[in-house]
Amino acid sequence: MDSPTQRRTERGSLLSLIAAALVLGVLYAGSPLVTPLYPLYQQAFGLSELVVTLVYASYVIGNLGALFLFGRISDQAGRRWTSFIVLAVAIVSTLMFLFAMQPAWLFIARAASGLAIGVGAAAATAWIAELHPAHDKAAASRLAAAVNLAGLAAGVLIAGLLAQFAPWPLRTVFVVYLAALIATAVLAALSHETVEHPTHKAADLRLKPRIGVPADLRAPFVTPALTAFATFALLGFYAALLPSLLQHSMQKHSPALSGAVVAELFAVSTVTVLVTKTLAARSAMTAGLWLLPPSLGLLLWAQIAGSMTLLIIATAVGGIASALGFRGSLQEANRMAPAEKRAELLSAYLLCCYTGNSLPVVGIALLSRSVGHVWADVAFAAVSVVLALVALSVGGRRMQHAS
Repeated sequence: MDSPTQRRTERGSLLSLIAAALVLGVLYAGSPLVTPLYPLYQQAFGLSELVVTLVYASYVIGNLGALFLFGRISDQAGRRWTSFIVLAVAIVSTLMFLFAMQPAWLFIARAASGLAIGVGAAAATAWIAELHPAHDKAAASRLAAAVNLAGLAAGVLIAGLLAQFAPWPLRTVFVVYLAALIATAVLAALSHETVEHPTHKAADLRLKPRIGVPADLRAPFVTPALTAFATFALLGFYAALLPSLLQHSMQKHSPALSGAVVAELFAVSTVTVLVTKTLAARSAMTAGLWLLPPSLGLLLWAQIAGSMTLLIIATAVGGIASALGFRGSLQEANRMAPAEKRAELLSAYLLCCYTGNSLPVVGIALLSRSVGHVWADVAFAAVSVVLALVALSVGGRRMQHAS
């Protein structure tokens, strides 16, 4: 029979696990928070679509800062302390959005958000793995992936609804998010630390980045790397350009609608992660790659036809493709990484994710200025399909050699 002390410890661990999951989910909710607001920022500050896209892409500057400078900091300083600090950075970022008076504030706030999410996601994911009661770390990974995607879906949906129906659409969203960050920070501060003997002295922290792929793993790494890039390019398209697509192709000027469509993408991805837990990593990655071309084809068809029905179908297929591609490629990269090189290889994997999330949407924005939105999106789809086919070809050849 469990003693009262054991039960208290178990309850404390469960509450800490909930806090760690909330840190991850609330941080990721802030990533697409501004997606439904981009047209409103265009009107308020007189911004071009290219500038709006660059504001979105500045998020990756913070991600890369997290990757190159602070990616390993929670291993040394502790999960709880790191989470508390990144939530503070997210609060500063939110305040900058809340009181933004000129476009420069948006760039800085977006980059700070990327930094907080990049560092905080690594810390919270590791925290969840260490607090999860199951010995199988795959269960913790699925929980982290589901919380990640659910946070993205909730953030963009709530932002769209508030921007559409609440007063002060460029302010109310961030007041609500600020309250969520503060509540999460309080829970994080009260939770259990899982790193033994954490250090809080800056002089003792080792910040030198470790990014690379061992020579003998470069060939097998190609498939998960291309899968990650193409998958995150699709996610970036929705997060940065979906409001523009709705305005130009369907004459829809609704923040709530754009938020709901992007939320559909992440919600379908969340469900897909939960219902495909028995699917092997390589099978999930392959299925995601095969589903990517039809999802892009349906998206282009919806844009050309101006059909909301097709857009909803395309988004559902894209959500399944994204979930399978992300989960499968991450697990495959994790599987092939030797223990002593895991941090280096996973950092290289994340670099593919971050660049895929930002570079293609900037390219689309630049190209659309000369050839128009439809042809720019056609070019994006064509490049993404080529990447998917190359990844499938390389993966197929390696499976043949292995057999």
